[in-house]
Amino acid sequence: MGVTTAIATYLIIWWVVLFAILPLGTISHAEAGIDKGDGGDPGAPVDPKLKRKFITTTWVSAIVFVIVWAVIWSGVIPMPTGPSNF
Repeated sequence: MGVTTAIATYLIIWWVVLFAILPLGTISHAEAGIDKGDGGDPGAPVDPKLKRKFITTTWVSAIVFVIVWAVIWSGVIPMPTGPSNF
């Protein structure tokens, strides 16, 4: 796996993990009993804790990336080596 492929793979994993972690531990305004007034979404989180979630996403993504890299490096999932003849 080349450097560009590794970076692209990590970024894709990072975004997928981010969307999996975002809803964890959030409390909506409706659940907290806070009235948002006119035009506010009652499902919006009170405190999303984005900095903590970005840090968690980064280390979880690193672990998943190492697992993906090990599977590819071991040859279980082979990477194409050149242009295909399709």
